[in-house]
Amino acid sequence: MNESAIEVKNVTKKFEEVTALDDISFKVKKNKIFGLVGPDGAGKTTMIRIMCGLLRADSGEVDFTDLDLGEGKKKSIIKNEIGYLSQKFSLYTDLTVDENIQFIADIHGVNDFEKRRDELLHFTRLKDFRHFQAGKLSGGMKQKLALACTLIYRPKIIFLDEPTTGVDPVSRREFWVILSGLLKENITILISTPYMDEAERFNYIVMMNNGKVISEGTPAKIKSSLKMAIMEVVCNPVRDAYKILKNIENADIQMFGDRLNIVFKGNPMELEEITLLLKNNNIEIDDIRMKLPSLENVFIELMETDND
Repeated sequence: MNESAIEVKNVTKKFEEVTALDDISFKVKKNKIFGLVGPDGAGKTTMIRIMCGLLRADSGEVDFTDLDLGEGKKKSIIKNEIGYLSQKFSLYTDLTVDENIQFIADIHGVNDFEKRRDELLHFTRLKDFRHFQAGKLSGGMKQKLALACTLIYRPKIIFLDEPTTGVDPVSRREFWVILSGLLKENITILISTPYMDEAERFNYIVMMNNGKVISEGTPAKIKSSLKMAIMEVVCNPVRDAYKILKNIENADIQMFGDRLNIVFKGNPMELEEITLLLKNNNIEIDDIRMKLPSLENVFIELMETDND
């Protein structure tokens, strides 16, 4: 029995002289949350648009192994069995929440959709806003409405292209709770995101940079793939500390706001050594400790290696 919902095989796409996707291959398992993770320009949106049939690849193919693609059905699979949420809100801003859902249901030929609509409004916490015009909703509510509209016709696979970009932290958390709940409906979810903290929630991720796959696996597997020791230093002034620490041999310094991560390539220095070095240079230390690598640590290391 094939466990894959989608198989991407050697997909390449160029736009004039720019290679957006360079021989990309991966498999998406059924009923899982799968993530394409990487910075702007990595090729995530191009890959999703090819998978949805909105762009044609120059070479390679995408197989939907979990869908019935019998004769005469290929043209209808995107309409009826695949859902797609683009980066840009694309529903009608002058229609209410209820009217947008009804419109999408009508397009897909869904009859007696009212019960399903009410379930989705409760599920997405939009019930109290059903008579609001879509254009007057917050960014997070718009994304939840777009998701409800997609789910009204019960697709087997949904694609979400950076769905939480520009959404406030509280709405982001709510959105992830909703997506996790969708797995109970046996839906395969493919999401692109530039946020490494979101990628920690996925069952499986493909990390992309410059149109190439630089790593893939479960978050735990990817974090354990690079043997690294990380020391986190919260200090002030952090930029001065960065200038001092960047001269350490066999270590990379990553700066995140008011803290630095020292990524040791070999044996790590002792906490006392780093503390003494910084204090001797008039750096005030609020906290210093060893920590496990995050996906962000790993991705920065992989990206720097890929760019060399």
